[in-house]
Amino acid sequence: MSSRTVLVAEDDILIRLMLVEALTDDGYHVVQAGTVLEAISAIGRNPTFDAMITDVDMPGSLTGLDLAAMVSSVAPRTEIIVASGRDVSDCVSPSWSFMPKPYSLDRILALLESRLGAPAQNGIVAQAI
Repeated sequence: MSSRTVLVAEDDILIRLMLVEALTDDGYHVVQAGTVLEAISAIGRNPTFDAMITDVDMPGSLTGLDLAAMVSSVAPRTEIIVASGRDVSDCVSPSWSFMPKPYSLDRILALLESRLGAPAQNGIVAQAI
């Protein structure tokens, strides 16, 4: 099985790095972004992400919900996980998953696996943008 590619859009560097490490260790190829604009740039280079994990509250005028809506419109097969410490579940599309913060890495990995299937275990290194 080829590695699944996940875009992680998270402005908190510690959370982002923990996610990247956990996903990479679990066999995913990961592209990371610290802002919505960085995520949009990554999508422009590779519009075929298998999944995206985004925080809702991101720096700048665009939110993770804006990013999720954009990704849904240009790549409707991308599995989207929206994470927030606030209850924004009423703003989340039925086709997305909502992950309340704080969350455990095991929980997010289990959610990804349930949505995508198990990743390949090939040790691909995470790519920073």
